[in-house]
Amino acid sequence: MDSRLLRYFVAVAEEGSVSAAADALHITQPALSRQIRSLEHGLGLTLFDRGELRLRLTPEGREFLGTARTVLQAHAHAQDFADRLASGRLRKVSLAAPRTTLIDVVAPFVATFTTEDPVPSVVEIGGDEQPHRLVADHDLVIAPQSPGEDVDTRLIAELPVWAYVPASHRWAGRQEVTLEELTEEQLVVTTADFKARRLLDAALDLADLTPRSVLEVRHGRVAQALAAAGRGAGVVTDDPHFDLVPVRIRTGPENSHRPLHIRLHASWRRGHHAAESLEGLVERLRAFSLERYGRTIE
Repeated sequence: MDSRLLRYFVAVAEEGSVSAAADALHITQPALSRQIRSLEHGLGLTLFDRGELRLRLTPEGREFLGTARTVLQAHAHAQDFADRLASGRLRKVSLAAPRTTLIDVVAPFVATFTTEDPVPSVVEIGGDEQPHRLVADHDLVIAPQSPGEDVDTRLIAELPVWAYVPASHRWAGRQEVTLEELTEEQLVVTTADFKARRLLDAALDLADLTPRSVLEVRHGRVAQALAAAGRGAGVVTDDPHFDLVPVRIRTGPENSHRPLHIRLHASWRRGHHAAESLEGLVERLRAFSLERYGRTIE
């Protein structure tokens, strides 16, 4: 259905005459009359009662007027959306991240958005889902997983895996502990679908070390709660809670290895129509992470 003919029909209905509508549309009256009759012929409907000086909508015309307006509005929205796509502007942005990253990084970042920013939609993903599979459904994927070579990506931050202990713990006044020291303490860890747990397991395996005791939970906040209750050192990347003290975990001899840490990436589909806008958001996210967490890895 030709949206131009619908626009002509709505104009005549609103103006009440072909001549007034023709002036508003900047076309001739005979041309407009022909277009209206063409629309009626195509629809198989009589839209106007032409028996009076002022055109009146027939019952069918009155019912069809609402539909015509709805179609024209949808057409205008589609054109606006196409213009946004063509210009690379974002009206909405879908952000996906694992739970810890979503709570500690993405949600606080979204709180800095203004009305000039795209409307954000935030989705939680599994801790082991791969970004290159998710970018087809989300504009930005923020995750600690290696992004792969078939997506565009930026490093957002390098964040330590902390050993959280209460202020009364013997480690509370220290900046870091070694893996060997860590194995002497009961550890409260998350399940293996969390990146921090997998990194810890890999570091222990590489050093041929086995923890004295391990208590496994399914949420980083619960690990911290148990650490606060004196059940061991909570090994997670989450922001601190329960007045716990964060201590870094050194993976080798002093001054020879960096602390155990995760690398947080932002990834998006290669060739995304709004790649430039997404890169701008990612740079803002990097700056936000730097301000929030500082240069945590030296």
